Amino acid sequence: MPKSLLVLASYFKGERFMRQAHARGARVYLLTWEKLLKEAWPREALTEVFAQQDKPKLDETIRTVSYLSRATKFDAIVALDDFDVEIGGALREHFRHPGMGDSGARYFRDKLAMRQRAKERGVPVPDFTGVFNHDEVRAFTKRTPAPWMNKPRSQASAAGITKVKSEEQLWQLIEEQGDAQSFHLLEQYLPGDVFHVDSLVVKGKIVFSLAHRCGAPPFDVAHGGGIFSTVTLDRNSDQAVRLREMNEQVIAALGLEYGAAHTEFILGRDDNRFYFLESGARVGGAHIAECIEAASGINLWAEWANIELDRDEYVLPPVRNDYAGLLMTLSKDERPDWSGYTDPEIVYRAPEPNHAGLVVQSSDRQRVEHLLEDYKARFARDFTAVLPAAKEPTN
Repeated sequence: MPKSLLVLASYFKGERFMRQAHARGARVYLLTWEKLLKEAWPREALTEVFAQQDKPKLDETIRTVSYLSRATKFDAIVALDDFDVEIGGALREHFRHPGMGDSGARYFRDKLAMRQRAKERGVPVPDFTGVFNHDEVRAFTKRTPAPWMNKPRSQASAAGITKVKSEEQLWQLIEEQGDAQSFHLLEQYLPGDVFHVDSLVVKGKIVFSLAHRCGAPPFDVAHGGGIFSTVTLDRNSDQAVRLREMNEQVIAALGLEYGAAHTEFILGRDDNRFYFLESGARVGGAHIAECIEAASGINLWAEWANIELDRDEYVLPPVRNDYAGLLMTLSKDERPDWSGYTDPEIVYRAPEPNHAGLVVQSSDRQRVEHLLEDYKARFARDFTAVLPAAKEPTN
């Protein structure tokens, strides 16, 4: 019998997942929010589309799925975004579905929980503390010099993060957070380059992974504006090998059994050591999936759908060993003028309004690096608009 998948989406994403699952014979049911109903969902691949009021409470979502389950038996629940991971875990627990439950989801949603778990399993992490006991916070500030990062424990991306430069600023911030302060963590600020490893996981084992280095740190882009970029690492380089090994440690520590993961690391500028930052049980945003597909031929969304359907019988398609780079920026024009960007290495252009983004691909990594550097300067001149940092992630 064809499988019935209930797909949770609080952002417009995952179209390739839905199309691939449909092409494989699955019945795909989408549960999203009312404000997203007008998005270009692949309706031809969806059996039905359901919508809740925007930002529903967990109890409301459980009641909604309970009502839908009267007529439809869902074989699996798939959470496409960071914010859906927690809901998906709660729904699986409630309806006794297989897969990641409440506790497992917490390791991929709660920045404090994932750091504690990683540290317990021997993965290097920046020094941190929960914002619970003020004596412990003071002890942290004594052993770890400013600046520090004050991070919401369950936000996504760089949203809501504050760089704190002094104890006076810290205690003012904690006072302003009031009873919500325990929903934050305090972390050592490490200057350095940010990297990400994107993976596919089957039966707790990584079957595919690819490492990339970001240009400006995502926090700097989110809070200061500018251009987000990332480029495929030389697969045989020392950095790529070290990152793959650490990524295996992280995935094992956090307990992902099946699906996709996006994990971020920072290379400390002072000691040349990699430290784990955070991991999400989902495909990376900002068109990272298109960048990975250009470099490897592997579409993470489509393969995630195959993993959901095949489980232990999943077989990874052949992997191509090219290189790719991605540039993304807010655009001052609703529809950027791409007439001056005609290099044959351009294989993808981001479709969102008021954004300029592209992916370049080549078998020559130096060519990719050269194009990214050239385009960064041109993007800054032709496209980039700077807006205040978002309080919530936009993708």
